[in-house]
Amino acid sequence: MKVSYFLSRTASIPSKFFFVFFFLILCPLQESLGDCSEYDHLQMTTLGGIHESQGAQNSVDIEALARFAVDEHNKKENALLEFGKVVKAQEQVVAGTLHHLTLEVIDAGKKKLYEAKIWVKPWINFKELQEFKHAGDVPSITAADLGVKKDGHGEGWKEVPAHDPQVQDATSHALKIIQQRSNSLFPYELQEVIHAKAEVIDEFAKFDILLKVKRGSKEEKLKVEVHKNNEGAFHLNQMASHDSD
Repeated sequence: MKVSYFLSRTASIPSKFFFVFFFLILCPLQESLGDCSEYDHLQMTTLGGIHESQGAQNSVDIEALARFAVDEHNKKENALLEFGKVVKAQEQVVAGTLHHLTLEVIDAGKKKLYEAKIWVKPWINFKELQEFKHAGDVPSITAADLGVKKDGHGEGWKEVPAHDPQVQDATSHALKIIQQRSNSLFPYELQEVIHAKAEVIDEFAKFDILLKVKRGSKEEKLKVEVHKNNEGAFHLNQMASHDSD
C-alpha cells in the first residue's frame, strides 16, 4: 500500500523537478569524470613543490622538451630563436609533470637566457608550452670567459648570475667534495645559490660562491671557493660556514 502510494506521488511530480534533480546530481559528477581541463589547471597550481630534475642537463628527454619549447615559441611569435643548451632543469608534480627549464638560446647571433614551462601528461601523449619568457642576456663571464683565457681579460672579481652554467658546475663539484668529506648520515641538499663571483687569473678561474644548503632538518650557509684550470677540471680550494650578519 505504501509503495503504491509513493509511486503515485512520484508520478505526479512535475517534470521540471526531475530536471533540477538531474542538474544538481549529475553536473558535479560530470565535473569529476568529464572534461578536466579547468580542473587540471587548478591542480597545476596546488600540487607538489618544484625540485631539481636529476641529471636533467644531460637528459635526451629534457633536451627534446627544450627544443619543443623553442619551436613552439618560434611558431607562436614568428621568431627565429635557436636552441643552445639546457642551463637548469626543475620539475613539479601536477596533473602530470610541469617542467621548469632555463635555456640558453641564440637570438640574432647573441646568446640569451629564457625560462620555459612545459606541461606533460605522457599517458595521453599531451605536451603544452605554458610559458616562455626572456630571463636576461648570457653574461660576459660564462662559458667563454670562464673557460680560462690565458690573456686574462677582465681582471678582478665580477658578479656572476646564480644560474650561470659555470657557477652551477662549480657548485655541483663543491657539494660533491663536501659530501665525500662529511661523516654525516644526511646528505647536503642545495637550497639556493645566494651569491656568486668569478675571477680569471692566468691559467685558471676562481669562483667565490655563497650557498644555502640543508642537511636533515638543519639549514646552513656555506662559503666556497672553487678553482677551474685551463683543462676544465674543478678543485674545491676553500670551504667555511657562513654566519649571517
